[in-house]
Amino acid sequence: MSATTATFSPVAFSNNNNPYNSIWRKPNSLPNPIWTTCANTSFISRATSSSSSPETENEKKNKKKKKKVVIEREELKQEPEPEPEPEQEQQQELQSSSVSVIKRLDDVNPVGLGRRSRQMFDEVWRKFSGLGQISRTIRSDDESTLLIREGGPMCEFAIPGAQNTTVLVVGATSRVGRIVVRKLMLRGYTVKALVRKADPDVVDMLPRSVELVTGDVGDPSSLKDAVQGCSKIIYCATARSSITGDLIRVDHQGVCNLTKALQDYNNKLAQQRAGKSSKSKLLIAKFKSEDSLNGWEVRQGTYFQDVVASKYDGGMDATFEFTERGEAIFSGYVFTRGGYVELSRKLSLPLGYTLDRYEGLVFSVGGNGRSYVVILEAGPSADTTQSKLYFARISTKAGFCRVRVPFSSFRPVSPDDPPLDPFLVHTLTIRFEPRRQRPSDGPSGVNQDLRSFQLIMEYIKALPTGQETDFVLVSCTGSGIEPTRREQVLRAKRAGEDSLRRSGLGYTIIRPGPLMEEPGGQRALIFDQGNRISQGISCADVADICVKALHDSTARNKSFDVCYEYVAEPGKELYELVAHLPDKANNYLTPALSVLEKNT
Repeated sequence: MSATTATFSPVAFSNNNNPYNSIWRKPNSLPNPIWTTCANTSFISRATSSSSSPETENEKKNKKKKKKVVIEREELKQEPEPEPEPEQEQQQELQSSSVSVIKRLDDVNPVGLGRRSRQMFDEVWRKFSGLGQISRTIRSDDESTLLIREGGPMCEFAIPGAQNTTVLVVGATSRVGRIVVRKLMLRGYTVKALVRKADPDVVDMLPRSVELVTGDVGDPSSLKDAVQGCSKIIYCATARSSITGDLIRVDHQGVCNLTKALQDYNNKLAQQRAGKSSKSKLLIAKFKSEDSLNGWEVRQGTYFQDVVASKYDGGMDATFEFTERGEAIFSGYVFTRGGYVELSRKLSLPLGYTLDRYEGLVFSVGGNGRSYVVILEAGPSADTTQSKLYFARISTKAGFCRVRVPFSSFRPVSPDDPPLDPFLVHTLTIRFEPRRQRPSDGPSGVNQDLRSFQLIMEYIKALPTGQETDFVLVSCTGSGIEPTRREQVLRAKRAGEDSLRRSGLGYTIIRPGPLMEEPGGQRALIFDQGNRISQGISCADVADICVKALHDSTARNKSFDVCYEYVAEPGKELYELVAHLPDKANNYLTPALSVLEKNT
């Protein structure tokens, strides 16, 4: 490599030998001695021609040459040649170099030379781009030329479409984040790093080409500028202490704030697209006026009849109304044992639209933080007697939130029924029941009656089927954390994961084992679900999984644990795929994640 560089450097980069310096110099910028020499030479020719006698043309030419030689010889004999002064020597050198420049200008083909110099530069650049690679694959000349014409990093790490993707890395100075940033840069991504302070120490830890954005994940207002222009987020940040406030701010609230900021930015882009993009959500219901409540029906019922208890319970009631504040509120109470109230409507989709083109529903709701059951009725719309019911439980929080419900999370009410086919869905129901209710987050000491509820509804939309991940979250399994603070850390991590799943974004949640500082790609990995792994994994392997998950459709909406391969205890065998990493070009993530469940 060094020999090759030394061969190319004097031609391509040296100021003295660079052909561009000599070829594209204008004539009026050449040294004056060149033109002086040419004038002297022509003067001698005119002097000799004036002294010749009239004869035939051939004889005149021959006599002129002979006389010129004789005169020059006599002058040399008569006067000894003076020693050249230093200034004359310099002039002679300039004359000789200038004459050679003129000859090179006459002989050079600018088009050919430009092509040749570009080829030499491309060759040098390809060799420089190979530095730091773990292993190299040989490309043909046609592939290399094609890669250069497409632009971007001229190396084998380049990913198609990476130049058009801007990734925001949160926690870019962490152990995993630093490696993630460099892997993204090497593959041609545009990288933005969110840092709390742009100190010199922080700046020195990251490449110069990374755009630094100052902000705090606990401050939503500081995240608006950070997500501008970003299409994907990799969240590697973690709380530096075990204080509950820091854990909630970084691991839980930070994830929630970033998902909200990215959604707001995507909604802004969607408004500019005016719903014409395939990424736009399908509006099922939007509650912005009293007329938008038409078609919704409030019903009540019981799972079983308790004659004795019904004499003493307080009954149940529910209403769905549009208030003066411009809010559609579904509220009421259920004091009857085994009772429930529900809000139902028959869907009316635009002509040509069906739900099989979408992957789930998203609810923008508020209220007092109760949980509900979403029921979809599917079957032939002409004969509702053949319809089948499918349900999924959702949880809300005090205040407004967005709740994502994938179609894959719906389970049939009757175990014998087939899985849900979104194409056949014709009715949507939201049910409240007192059982399985938990106190919502609120001021301590305040008694909450779990039998009453209030649900403020803003809109219901269908999520388009996405192909790639929007948000990659690096969480943890809990292994390697001190037992005294493990429960606190895991509680904050799980809350952050739940907020990401409910956000409506395409997500990938990675739970690595204890992080290790060693080279990646050296050992086999195990991908599992169920919090059963106990071994560690290198930071480089975790970073590689984060980068590969950005454009892997099998990683979308999946949560998984990952660690190094190990021998399981008897009776606790791991059933998932063990994927080896012999080469960086091996796409190990797709087969490993294809056997794992979504939305877990």
